[in-house]
Amino acid sequence: MPLYQLFEMNHAALAPARAMSDMARLAFRNPLNPLAHTPMGRSVAAAAELFERTTRRYAKPSFGITETQVDGKSVAVSEKVVWRKPFCELRHFARKLPKNHRGNDTRLLIVAPLSGHYATLLRGTVEAMLPRHDVYITDWADARMVPVIQGKFDLDDYIDYLIEILTRFKGDVHVMGVCQPSVPVLAAVALMEAEGNRNAPRSMTLMAGPVDTRANPTAVNEMAQQHSIEWFRQNVIMQVPWPHPGVMRAVYPGFLQLTGFMTMNLDRHMDAHKDLFRQLVEGDGDSADRHRAFYDEYLAVMDLDAAFYLQTIDRVFIRHALPKGEMTHRGTPVDPSKIKRTALMTVEGENDDISGIGQTRAAHDLCTALPEAKRSHHLQSGIGHYGVFNGSRFRAEIAPRISDFIETHRGGGSAVRRALRFRH
Repeated sequence: MPLYQLFEMNHAALAPARAMSDMARLAFRNPLNPLAHTPMGRSVAAAAELFERTTRRYAKPSFGITETQVDGKSVAVSEKVVWRKPFCELRHFARKLPKNHRGNDTRLLIVAPLSGHYATLLRGTVEAMLPRHDVYITDWADARMVPVIQGKFDLDDYIDYLIEILTRFKGDVHVMGVCQPSVPVLAAVALMEAEGNRNAPRSMTLMAGPVDTRANPTAVNEMAQQHSIEWFRQNVIMQVPWPHPGVMRAVYPGFLQLTGFMTMNLDRHMDAHKDLFRQLVEGDGDSADRHRAFYDEYLAVMDLDAAFYLQTIDRVFIRHALPKGEMTHRGTPVDPSKIKRTALMTVEGENDDISGIGQTRAAHDLCTALPEAKRSHHLQSGIGHYGVFNGSRFRAEIAPRISDFIETHRGGGSAVRRALRFRH
């Protein structure tokens, strides 16, 4: 039996056990149950919750951002889908600003990674940038949910999506590529500038991305180098089973990606779940809630279309096509040296074990026509991969630098920006 079908069968077979464990959890947490107030009762409830959480399929989380602080005042935020294609939705976090607002209203397009987790992994990134920017984010679709009639989705399609989105902003936007999108963002901007497209963004910020994985290769990079593209095709590509909408679509399944994520730091994840059991028994609700919030996000994964996954592995991690000057988009060479107008900032983390130091900064070596005044690089000490775009160090040290860079290269006046409103 194919592995994906076996996974689905096991998940379905465990459904009654999950239901029973959930019932036990509720019973032994009911304050009317005398056993709920004993160590044994709390242990039963904790064990039941751990079983249910470790065997469930986690749904796509919501962003849930309803307000932000602008100039020290709380303003409402509404989330809207303003552009849609089969494999992506563009979400706008519209702030209800006062009519007399004169602050920074530069548009920021955050390109979320399409590498297993949902765009909601960048909730903290969005929250940190909202006080100073009008924020949009790419919300990529789970390939398991896209019918095969919609066709495949590969790296070229990804770049097409970015160019179409950027074009709708008519050049009045700054783009931030977080991790995996660094390569397609750089490619999209290079293609737009090469053809004289005035809708290229004013600036691009590339964060912890694999622009050139030959620099300080990590375990992730070495794994890709040790196998051929055919090995990946034969060992990790599977067809979506019935009854999902994308049945028969070839994908890199989310559950395989999650296995890879977890095994990279298995001891840490096991310790975290041991801590959750102890917290539940001891009644440490705040710590347990933090664990739930983190793992509700971390364990929610999506399938990737096989064409996109294989093309990315081949071009970015095996052949290093972009830094070698060999990357093409539908037959057209991708030449970052054509970038002359779009300012470039790169951000890396000192302890990044996914995109090593120098892999993102390599973008500066490729954009040879950019003057120094349009360049910036920041290496943040003491953080790993996720710390580059989330967490306290990101909020306190990285986000302000990005905002200052955007402000430096915002260009044009507010009247011009109002005249070039994004067309919903």
